[in-house]
Amino acid sequence: MSLKSSIAEVAGRSSYWFLHKFFNGGSSLPGKITLKLDSNILQAFSQKYDLVIVTGTNGKTLTTALSVRVLKEKYPQVLTNPTGSNMAQGIVTTFITAPRPKHKGLAVLEVDEANVVRVCQYITPIAFVITNLFRDQMDRYGEIYTTYDKILAGIKLAPQATIITNGDEQIFNTKSLPNPTIYYGFDHTEKGDYMAPANTDGLLCPKCQHILHYHLRTYANLGDYFCPHCGFARPQLTYTVTKLTELTPTSSTFELDGQEYRIGIGGLYNIYNALAAYALGRFLGVEQAQIKHAFESDERVFGRQEMIKVADKEVTLILVKNPVGLNQVLDMILTDPEPFSFGFLLNANYADGIDTSWIWDGQFEKLKDHAIPYFMTGGERYKDITTRLTMAGIELNTHEPDLTKVIDDIKQMPTRHVYLLATYTAVLQLRKELADHGYIKGGMD
Repeated sequence: MSLKSSIAEVAGRSSYWFLHKFFNGGSSLPGKITLKLDSNILQAFSQKYDLVIVTGTNGKTLTTALSVRVLKEKYPQVLTNPTGSNMAQGIVTTFITAPRPKHKGLAVLEVDEANVVRVCQYITPIAFVITNLFRDQMDRYGEIYTTYDKILAGIKLAPQATIITNGDEQIFNTKSLPNPTIYYGFDHTEKGDYMAPANTDGLLCPKCQHILHYHLRTYANLGDYFCPHCGFARPQLTYTVTKLTELTPTSSTFELDGQEYRIGIGGLYNIYNALAAYALGRFLGVEQAQIKHAFESDERVFGRQEMIKVADKEVTLILVKNPVGLNQVLDMILTDPEPFSFGFLLNANYADGIDTSWIWDGQFEKLKDHAIPYFMTGGERYKDITTRLTMAGIELNTHEPDLTKVIDDIKQMPTRHVYLLATYTAVLQLRKELADHGYIKGGMD
């Protein structure tokens, strides 16, 4: 028996129990090693799991986490990659370090946009959940249209899979696909005739290239779009948010299909993530009452509005990585009526995107209108974010390029509450420090 076939056989028999014991699911290294030994290893799991792929620019990790919570209301075991390790090696690690399912299992995996096709070459999903597409890490992906093409390359390998996607995002209505499609979106206010700001992506009608209008716009280019020139318009929605009841920095309450739901995380953008999880749950037979119960869990998600106690401070750690997401986060924290300090940790490694120019599209000027007594910048590219905030008219109190010292800086801040925005590798580095100091359990999960 060849080494490659032996690996596949081991995967079938024991699910790599030795890797699970050694790494305990906290590293993508097992997957990286395994892919070096057998690049086709994912095929070994194609008969063991029904796979749901969650992808898109923003919200993949939270959508995946909410979806898993929802599905566990009906399915006893749902395999997932909770830390957002969404490249091929992380996905392989998820499979090989998991206990072998007694029956065919259900896997809900966050997958990087460019890795969708790689996964679909070996495992045919039953569903794709697509959140949105905004400019993100352009040094890796280019414009939103090239990113969508990367996702489509995977979808085309699974024409029977159901697509569950954001109906408010016009790019998802530009290609004719054979897949059954479920659209979700917002209809929470009276209809009007609006236009998006001039620097917004996706403003042109894909049919006639005229500027799109909106009966309703939530943020960026999302909403009930239509073209007054050729009639191109948003498709019929299957699941719809019909009312926004309350938005706070720590929770969102809204009505969906005539029922009120609450999630313990702030931001309009996160209601879209909940809506995607709701649509997936309904597709897989989860009842509304079960979804409501799942949403009301207080469990926090890695790097997504985590509340961490540091001495006498309450630190909210929020991942940011592109202008649209950043501006939504700024809008969200500015709803906080209590005083808070503000920090931004900027790295520019491969996983962050090495181009930091996106911070110039962040609407930091809004922060000047709020009584924020303390500003800090940090990370490998602290000079970039320091310059940006200075140009926004903000007077900085300190900067800290060494993330091992950020905890000490937090302790010196004058407010009890601290909002700390950070790029992906900065989140990882800070969480490691927090774990080493005993403020959280583990740096990665």
